[in-house]
Amino acid sequence: MNTEEFRDLCLSLPFVTEDTPFDETTVVYRLRDKIFACIPTDQPMMVVLKCDESLALDLRERYPSVEGAWHWNKKYWNQIFLDGSVPDELLGNLIRHAYNEVRSKLPKKQRLEIREQLPTVTEETFQ
Repeated sequence: MNTEEFRDLCLSLPFVTEDTPFDETTVVYRLRDKIFACIPTDQPMMVVLKCDESLALDLRERYPSVEGAWHWNKKYWNQIFLDGSVPDELLGNLIRHAYNEVRSKLPKKQRLEIREQLPTVTEETFQ
């Protein structure tokens, strides 16, 4: 997966917006104003994703191209180098997982509005 495919998948999810709040080289993807993904365009072979704490650690152990994200809370954010070592299918599932992590923290009314538009990602998805 390249950064354009990453961008397309993020923007295909319901209610996602794209903006550059920090500087012109850092593109973020938000669900209801909450960031779930980021592409530093000055480093086009890297993406940053929100992640469940235990899954984040597991991914870092399994894939050398997955690290705690620089300038983000490493407990919940991974940076992933797009060198091909993380399969595209898994990367797509991780994007959806990041989206779901943010969705789960939204107010109930907003969660219900979104719920029917996105399939649930289960832990088996990451095996």
